[in-house]
Amino acid sequence: MTDDDTIEAIRRATDSEKLPAPASEVGISEAERVIGYPLPTLLRRIYLEVANGGLGPHGYGILGVPGVEWTDDGYYGEWVDVIDVYRAFSAPDPDLPSSHDVPPYMVWLFDWGCAIWSLVDCRDERGQMWGWDPNSRFEDPLFPSNMTLSEWFRKWLDGNLELPCRGQSFDTRSDR
Repeated sequence: MTDDDTIEAIRRATDSEKLPAPASEVGISEAERVIGYPLPTLLRRIYLEVANGGLGPHGYGILGVPGVEWTDDGYYGEWVDVIDVYRAFSAPDPDLPSSHDVPPYMVWLFDWGCAIWSLVDCRDERGQMWGWDPNSRFEDPLFPSNMTLSEWFRKWLDGNLELPCRGQSFDTRSDR
């Protein structure tokens, strides 16, 4: 499936009146400047062509880039956009606990609740997805989810996307 196909499927599956307006190039540039890496191509296109966040699982969807304006009364509580979360958890800061030692090329994209997140790797144009679960029994809460951003969105569109679980792909989990 191409990025064009994924974007068209997202458009068909979402109500654009309930989503924020598309992002501006300024918002994208600000996010990329702070992160230090370009956003994956598909994510960039979704922000610019569909909506600046708000689409995806659980009705509140992914975080946007700076400049997002919400039409309802909330989103992620204290999180305004991907830069807020990035600065809180990934930006180099000696005052942050070591459990927040997430590489700077990771973008905190979707909050599942209970401190569990889906992150996207900006080193890869296809956007490899990662999971973050500090509640797991493993020492390192960051782990690969074994799918690209396009696959992540396709699983959401097909109703098969589940929260990250170390060592298993999203669609093979039966324990939660």
